[in-house]
Amino acid sequence: MRNFAARLINHEAGLRSSAQGTTVAFTVPDRMRTHLTMLMGNEGHRALLMRALALAASEVRWLREIGVGIDGSLEGLDTILAPVTPDEALNGGTVLVAHLIGLLVAFIGERLTLQIVREVWPKMPTKDLNFKI
Repeated sequence: MRNFAARLINHEAGLRSSAQGTTVAFTVPDRMRTHLTMLMGNEGHRALLMRALALAASEVRWLREIGVGIDGSLEGLDTILAPVTPDEALNGGTVLVAHLIGLLVAFIGERLTLQIVREVWPKMPTKDLNFKI
């Protein structure tokens, strides 16, 4: 899952060449928000993201300071990321995205998860994807 999360983040970074490296990892959940809200409703999406954030925060302590807004967006990123190094930010974002994708695979399956990824990032190569690693 982390390998795939890193691929998503790298792909997103390529699309956002002007974006700061420390925050691009956290744009992935936001880019998925519309599709996940259509699939499971706003509350379902929020619950999924909150669970992914809780799982990620057990591995990366500073993620505990981030919240999920009523609209399903991540809150408090600017404040939390200020003292964090770019490598720590990338690691935290990767862990969060890996848990989000892992929960999606568990709840809706690999096929539908991959379909969502293809809809959000249509040019991302997913042919050699293996969720089990």
